[in-house]
Amino acid sequence: MSFALTRLPQTSAATGRSSTVFRATSRLPGTPSWSTGLLGFAAGLGQMPSSVSRSALQARAESSNGASSSQNGSAPDYDYDLFTIGAGSGGVRASKASADLGAKVGICELPLGRIATDTIGGVGGTCILRGCVPKKLLSYGSEFALEYRHGHNFGWEQSAPPALNWERLMANKNKELDRLNGVYRKMLRDAGIDFFEGRGQIIDQHTVEVNGKRFKVKNICIATGGKPITPPIEGAEHAIISDQILDLPKLPKKLAVVGGGYISCEQATIYNAFGSEVHVFNRTPSILGKFDKECTSFIAEQYKLAGVKIYTSCSPEKLAKQPDGRITIEAKYEDGKQISVEDFDYVLMATGRKPNTKGIGLEKVGVELDDKGGVKVDEYSRSVSVPNVFAIGDVTNRIPLTPVARMEGSLLGAHLFGDEPDEAKPDYEGVPSVVFSTPQMATVGLSEEDAIEKFKDVDVYTSTFRPMKNSMADEELKALTKLVVDAKTDKVLGIHMVGPEAAEIMQGLAAALKVGITKKQLDGTVGIHPTSAEEFVTMRKPARRIRNKEKVKAAA
Repeated sequence: MSFALTRLPQTSAATGRSSTVFRATSRLPGTPSWSTGLLGFAAGLGQMPSSVSRSALQARAESSNGASSSQNGSAPDYDYDLFTIGAGSGGVRASKASADLGAKVGICELPLGRIATDTIGGVGGTCILRGCVPKKLLSYGSEFALEYRHGHNFGWEQSAPPALNWERLMANKNKELDRLNGVYRKMLRDAGIDFFEGRGQIIDQHTVEVNGKRFKVKNICIATGGKPITPPIEGAEHAIISDQILDLPKLPKKLAVVGGGYISCEQATIYNAFGSEVHVFNRTPSILGKFDKECTSFIAEQYKLAGVKIYTSCSPEKLAKQPDGRITIEAKYEDGKQISVEDFDYVLMATGRKPNTKGIGLEKVGVELDDKGGVKVDEYSRSVSVPNVFAIGDVTNRIPLTPVARMEGSLLGAHLFGDEPDEAKPDYEGVPSVVFSTPQMATVGLSEEDAIEKFKDVDVYTSTFRPMKNSMADEELKALTKLVVDAKTDKVLGIHMVGPEAAEIMQGLAAALKVGITKKQLDGTVGIHPTSAEEFVTMRKPARRIRNKEKVKAAA
């Protein structure tokens, strides 16, 4: 005999509102089990952990208010087994994973708005409302400019140059974001999670307050994400942040981007493709400094070919508003040379992000923060200083990616309410990442530099080519594929690509790297022709060999 779950209406002792809990009941072998009923885009958020805690489910069903209580009555009843502060990707995932395992869950989030502030947020968080999704929608829009330009060589005639309706683009983008916000809200309702709109405040180790209402909670999950950093330079108040660049009232004729990370490069190339004149100012010698150096050098050349102006080792020192409202940037190179560039419609500060840990009461209960303001956690996402407080996502300064926050949230639910809590720890090996610029850059595993440092003996395979579509379109942009291999074991350590559809190609390769694929196995894989992806299974000779961290001559 096994167990099935029955959804039961329940009245929350904390709110008086009806919600849903699960009751564990016996099920005969061969009868259907339950399903989570996932929703479209957000399907990944509702993934059920492999082990359902029957004891936890039974305890929830037996409790008079759906939350944990002491058998002897010596401890106070809790309104919620878990209360999550922050309803972004990680917070929603943690809450739903916990509710699916029978926990009584509450969650709070600030009211919806386009630009995040201390009082504005929205269900869906940064990714859905002012990050991944709107960025990707604008990226899709910018790609049409290239398609129109390339169409002539593929036989398409245009009676007039295409015109961009910026207002329509922004309106449709916002309509899609509102739809996804609704999807997330519905997901919370369907899971029986109590949602509260307002700022969550930790009063003590087991009390959370929202809009003046206090709740007794067994566990607290901090999922408040991060926010942009604005450097302390003169005139910084004239600049905009990454939230605002996604919701501009008009297309800028001339745009400055300060910073050289992935947000900077994505927005620079998106607006460049739309037709803006784009200038990037980066204080270090190269952009995208945390990625493989060969790839970042290559992609910088592609950006320049596309028309983006890049100033490296060059730091803006002052922003000055001109009489006509446009902005002048005064900057200085590392060697002391100073420049002044005028007439920017907007200046985007894309100089990094920091954890959102202020103003939620962490200091009241002694939650320890790291030197960058992130919550310090152990391998189970538990605060190192307060045992019933957990934190996931960007607020912890681990890997600031949406899929990572979702993984952490899912495993937090399994750790707190699953049958195998000790097994529910995040695995950060082989996490893929992408820069959604034009062209894209995707990577998984180790860079060449990190692989050499760690393994000493490494073989590097590369291929540089002009994709077939670009060739016929007379487009100069090229692509790069790269493999980094452990020379002793033949195991693939890193996979990198710069070029069209790099993100889609890398997802499958990330799975291969995760299970330990070797170069020999890649060589034995039949390619799909004609594609850019087939380069990964046709690179036979190493571009260079490194032995004991020193480059040696590659075999002829």
